[in-house]
Amino acid sequence: MPRRKITETTTLDNRGAKIGEPVPKAVIDTKTASVGVPRQPDHDLREELSALRKQIGALQHQVLDAGRSAKGSAGKAMRQTEAAVKLYPASTLLLVAAAAGALAFAVRRAALPRLRPQPALRELRDLYDTIRERL
Repeated sequence: MPRRKITETTTLDNRGAKIGEPVPKAVIDTKTASVGVPRQPDHDLREELSALRKQIGALQHQVLDAGRSAKGSAGKAMRQTEAAVKLYPASTLLLVAAAAGALAFAVRRAALPRLRPQPALRELRDLYDTIRERL
């Protein structure tokens, strides 16, 4: 007698790995003492995009607020400076002259070459010359 055909169909395991998924290398959860990566829920791309758009909108709003605040602070500082110059013109002139002088002094000091050797270096050179003369 020929064997009977099996007409039962088996259902696919939805909980197992799918083709093309990366295989974890012994990821161990210490809380549950299980091995492997738990299945991640499938996300809808529309939901993710809408969440990202909301985040981008919030960031744009924050950047605009920060820009307005900086602009207001800069305007306030400029008005205060103008008022101080109008109230104290002589003091302002002296302050600007002192700042310019300090800047010029620092630039000149940095630009000057160091022609004088250090005293310790000079002593070493003299010692070297003395030893060379003896030899």
